[in-house]
Amino acid sequence: MSGELRDKTVRGVAWSFVERFSVQGVTFLLELVIARIIGPESYGLIAMLAIFMAVSQVFIDGGFSSALIQSKERDERDFSTVFWVNLAISLLAYTALFAAAPAIASFFGQPLLCDITRVYSLNLVINSLVAVNKTKLTIDVDFKTQSKISFFSALLSGLVGLAMALMGWGVWALVWQAIASAALNVVFSCWYVRWWPHERFSTKAFKRLFAFGSKLLVASLISSVYAKVYDMVIGKKFTSTDLGLYSRADKFNQFASTNISGILSRVSFPVLSEIQDDDARLLRVYRQYVQLSALVVFPLILGMCGLAAPLIHTLLGDRWMGCVPLLQVLCLAYVWDCVIMVNLNLIYVKGHSDYVLRLEVVKKLIAFGILLLTMQWGLLAICWGRVAYSLIAFWLNTYYTRRLLGYGFLTQLREILPMLLMSAVVASLGLGVTEMIKPAWLALAVGVIAGVITYVAMCYMFKIESFKQLLNIVKTRIHHA
Repeated sequence: MSGELRDKTVRGVAWSFVERFSVQGVTFLLELVIARIIGPESYGLIAMLAIFMAVSQVFIDGGFSSALIQSKERDERDFSTVFWVNLAISLLAYTALFAAAPAIASFFGQPLLCDITRVYSLNLVINSLVAVNKTKLTIDVDFKTQSKISFFSALLSGLVGLAMALMGWGVWALVWQAIASAALNVVFSCWYVRWWPHERFSTKAFKRLFAFGSKLLVASLISSVYAKVYDMVIGKKFTSTDLGLYSRADKFNQFASTNISGILSRVSFPVLSEIQDDDARLLRVYRQYVQLSALVVFPLILGMCGLAAPLIHTLLGDRWMGCVPLLQVLCLAYVWDCVIMVNLNLIYVKGHSDYVLRLEVVKKLIAFGILLLTMQWGLLAICWGRVAYSLIAFWLNTYYTRRLLGYGFLTQLREILPMLLMSAVVASLGLGVTEMIKPAWLALAVGVIAGVITYVAMCYMFKIESFKQLLNIVKTRIHHA
């Protein structure tokens, strides 16, 4: 990796890390407190709306953000056009959800969902106002500004939600927390970015961006429906409490895996896009991203798998212990997310949105088949189905990375296998600590410390190259700080 790319990557990852984990950390901690107050059922009600919100958000973006980042010929007319399109579609989406609210409430057998849907869906319109601002910051790899915007929004809106939960508002505390977060994002984005559209809608710009973004729109739509269809199926087939337990187990994994994977993904996309025409250099940098992802994510996820019981007991209490087995199985699915996302990112960088669409169609047909089969056997079987799907998705994504750069499934698996085996040792250590030490908080503390020391020691012992690279990056960053 060249000095310029390394510096841009280090800055991007550092500030993206701060942004993700300061925001998600604050949100996560406040949610833990709120969850102790209002219980699983309220979270289950919000999770029932996840699929409708996700689908609407995909239509609003329409793949335009990715098209703007990937394009080398973007101008002010393009940014303004995307703004007006996002706003128009968000208004249409909100109108549709407002009208469909009674049907949604009837489908889940939850009358309160009608009013919740009509208020919660306002997030779509509010978020559309700053979508282009975030895209501009991503293009500039300016995650420092994003971290400020997101942190203050998360902190203040989290305090709003906590105050309302303490006052007994129940599920409405979660609704108004989300609205406050979106509104504060607009306020802080306007303050820091100071961008508003200066051009009218351009049909020419729309057609050019849509040519690339349309395939990503369909791919993202399929992916989003799959990601949220679990909430809909569980909410319909099981109780809102069951959905709350599943949703919380899923959130723990998302906090650990998706955030780190997302950091590397959104930093690598604009960085790799700059060298998209130099295959040899692109492959070299891309392999480093894959290995660094595995180095960080594998021990974090599998370590959480081993310490799931003391983690849930300490942070959420006895009412939430039902999500422990769900969390442990989902860890085995989320552990592959980092390499799945980095592989998909390479296909974006090379401009093959048609490949992405083909992949999503094939993968999700398989995924829906697995879901239909496993839902007959209960929540735990559904989680095991997700494990099977994640392995299939990893294998399918690498079909195109091998075709584009000769970096296929077996090669990648061989390179990340040492990190996987060392992380399995960390997971086993966590399970052993859980059995031997009974106070949950003490087992959690001992397990985390022992896991970190063991993993770092193994990296030194086996001379893991990606670990050396990570240390060099950290040393370089400290030296230039």
